[in-house]
Amino acid sequence: MSFQKKPEWLRIDLGHNPAVKEVEGLLKDLNLHTVCKEAFCPNRMECYRNRSATFMILGNQCSRNCRFCNVTHQEKLSPLDSDEPKRVAEAAKRLQLAYVVITSVTRDDLPLGGAEQFVSVIQELQALEKPPVIEVLIPDFQGDTQAILSVIDAKPRVLNHNIETVSRLYPDLRPEAEYQRSLDVIRCVKDHNVHMLTKSGFMVGVGEQEDEVCKLLDDLRSVSCDLVTIGQYLPPSKDHFPLVEYVTPEQFDKYKTYAKSIGFRGVASGPLVRSSYHAVELVESTEGTDHE
Repeated sequence: MSFQKKPEWLRIDLGHNPAVKEVEGLLKDLNLHTVCKEAFCPNRMECYRNRSATFMILGNQCSRNCRFCNVTHQEKLSPLDSDEPKRVAEAAKRLQLAYVVITSVTRDDLPLGGAEQFVSVIQELQALEKPPVIEVLIPDFQGDTQAILSVIDAKPRVLNHNIETVSRLYPDLRPEAEYQRSLDVIRCVKDHNVHMLTKSGFMVGVGEQEDEVCKLLDDLRSVSCDLVTIGQYLPPSKDHFPLVEYVTPEQFDKYKTYAKSIGFRGVASGPLVRSSYHAVELVESTEGTDHE
């Protein structure tokens, strides 16, 4: 498609705050990666100013090559870093984080997809003097139930797995993933621990139709997904999947209204929304219900 001028609602005030350099320096000092930086998240300056970050474990190179993602794809990947969980916990401690999001690259080359690293990170965070609330954003682990259950049994507060896009567009955007397999990840969580909050997210502006988005939301609710995030796709470069349209704030509101009407307990829907953006507020919106 031809170039589209970015609309006003996507303009970001980067501003200046000493905490930004402090967080960046700490992450560099501890040799940690964040999805904020690796995925060119538009909210990373806001999060850094608020002394928060989404830690990305298992390295910064991915075994898959999704066409929308800026994380580097490599055939030969680095070995597992056994000290990484302790460094993540140290960063959370220094930043005095009350809520921590842990995500990862996809590592199909590792046994159980690297699930044991998620478990180790969760355990290190839980061992802190003031343990934070923990949300994990996991890959699909190629549908390996043992891998998924190991993370569930480590007892994070929220288990997130992003479905990313509507079923029809999987061959174009996620050729190495499967729509049903992503739904099955969420289903597995609720089947094993009904009290664990489940979450998923996807992007719009890649050529989906409104009825396809509603069907995706229906499918997520059919596997008891509690929380959902909906955001605007922004191509990281001209070599990535092309942008089809900038979705209006009004359309995002329409999707939010529909999602709430079919039973989602928390919905974040807007042009700048990303899967871990304002994560704590989304979880807090569920308080006072029957979850532990």
